[in-house]
Amino acid sequence: MTTQRTSGRRKQALAAVAAVTALLTTAACGGGDSDGNGGSKNGAAGFDAANNKIAQASAAKKGGTLKFGGAQDADSWDTTRGYYGFMWNFSRYYSRQLVTNKAEPGKAGAEVTPDLATDVAKVTDDGKTYTYTLRDGVTWEDGKPITSKDIKYGIERVWAQDVLSGGPVYLKDVLDPKGEYKGPYKDKSADKLGLKAIETPDDKTIVFKLPKANSDFEEMLALTSASPVRQDKDTKSKYGLHPFSSGPYKFQSYSPGKDLTLVRNTEWKQSSDPVRKAYPDKITVKFFSNANDLDQRLISGDLDLDINQTGMSPQGRTTALKQHKANLDNPVSGYVRYAVFPQSVKPFDNEHCRKAVIYGADHVSLQTARGGPVAGGDIGTNMLPPSVPGAEGQAYDPYELNGANKSGNAAKAKEELKACGQPNGFKTTIAVRNNKPVEVATAQSLQASLKKVGITVDIDQYDGSQTSGIIGSPENVKKKGYGIIIMGWGPDFPSVQGFGLPLWDGSYILESGNNNFALIDDKTINGLFDQYVTTLDDSGKTKIATEINHKVMEGGYYLPFVFEKFINWRSSNLANVYTSDGYSGMYDFVNLGLKSTN
Repeated sequence: MTTQRTSGRRKQALAAVAAVTALLTTAACGGGDSDGNGGSKNGAAGFDAANNKIAQASAAKKGGTLKFGGAQDADSWDTTRGYYGFMWNFSRYYSRQLVTNKAEPGKAGAEVTPDLATDVAKVTDDGKTYTYTLRDGVTWEDGKPITSKDIKYGIERVWAQDVLSGGPVYLKDVLDPKGEYKGPYKDKSADKLGLKAIETPDDKTIVFKLPKANSDFEEMLALTSASPVRQDKDTKSKYGLHPFSSGPYKFQSYSPGKDLTLVRNTEWKQSSDPVRKAYPDKITVKFFSNANDLDQRLISGDLDLDINQTGMSPQGRTTALKQHKANLDNPVSGYVRYAVFPQSVKPFDNEHCRKAVIYGADHVSLQTARGGPVAGGDIGTNMLPPSVPGAEGQAYDPYELNGANKSGNAAKAKEELKACGQPNGFKTTIAVRNNKPVEVATAQSLQASLKKVGITVDIDQYDGSQTSGIIGSPENVKKKGYGIIIMGWGPDFPSVQGFGLPLWDGSYILESGNNNFALIDDKTINGLFDQYVTTLDDSGKTKIATEINHKVMEGGYYLPFVFEKFINWRSSNLANVYTSDGYSGMYDFVNLGLKSTN
């Protein structure tokens, strides 16, 4: 889930936003307001009660106002353009897809289930043809039926990158790899539905014809970018200001950066929607410029939860852990936080110089800079996040970063320096976003530990709002001498393709908006990705994912910091609340309810 693109590369800004309320210090895990078994006198469910399981499952009542707060607005509420993870999660209130993620906790939440369609795809032609039938009674907010053509048109908008840039383009890459279709705004056909790879034989049937099989195609159709859009309601670049609803709620008002209010879509029918329960009458979002103000409003009970789902700020977190622990969950976020070494910047074209940094780093210090084991995460030992099939967690630790080399290994680092022809060390620059205090703290930790092995590091804090143009340009990275870039990444969908393709495949090295910062163009890794997309059985896909991760780690392209965790707040009045792997450990918003609706 997360910046612009040409290929399936994630929105840089989401990788950015996932640290929006930056975690800096290790909070004290104090006792707090609990009754001894994790419950709470004020009605909160208990610490970690909603982490991969449902808290207050049967307490949800119809009605009331569900109140979100956030320190950052969405990149766009347009279903084609949105790339922040929380936008994908929230957009299910007003948009539906043929299939979506299951509204279930933990791993099950990453599985695909029918939504507008009567069933998951009927797959034929060796994985190249996907056929769906729309269910009865699905309507727009004005009561008109949602048709197969509306879904086709919504997907075609992904091709209009000159007008609607920013969102994921997996569907474009898979359905039109040669880039032959020009998008609906340049479409010469009368109905503007000229994309040949999608057929709509009637209003209830839609058929996708892939030029080449892709085993994750249905996961791509579960993304928000596959939502229907009705042609006569398409306001193009302004659509994100007031999307036309296909879900149980519709936009009432929106002031960018200030607030958003959704109210019930009275044309939505529960009988047509197997996924959404639509408990609240109204959903509000208030945006704050200061994360501490947001946390105070959460703690005081004015708000129910943080829409950004990126963890409380250090100040709010400390108070919450001491006094309101029963209102907190500590999920794994699905992100890996790391340093990456561009091979275009000497001496990082030599794998031994890269490995000298990996061994020279103090991994406990890096974990502490991220927020410690609770608010920062487990020490990262490899590059595949736990939610992705094929991941081995800390069990795969090729550099013993959580073992013998936990606090750094100067002797091993010096061996590698000698092997790369730099026995006395070298000088380089770390690039880090200036609007991410946690990343600056991480850079300072790395700087201090590398000094001990003779590697001198300058820290360049660049404008974090210009990420894709600064570190997303390999030419600029080389010119600036950025030998180390600090970044983080989470899966667009839980597979090695949905996580690693933009980072590790040679065809994803781009002149701008690049995310393959290490400039990895390895025949074996490229070949494994090619093999993955045509492998249709799950066990085969899992095996290849593990192999890709091993090859990436063996090359020494990355220094993982943590498998990230957050401290997230839920109000005592929230019901039917749980975290989901489908949304990188966030609370699944779609069926949240309130215990009291007064």
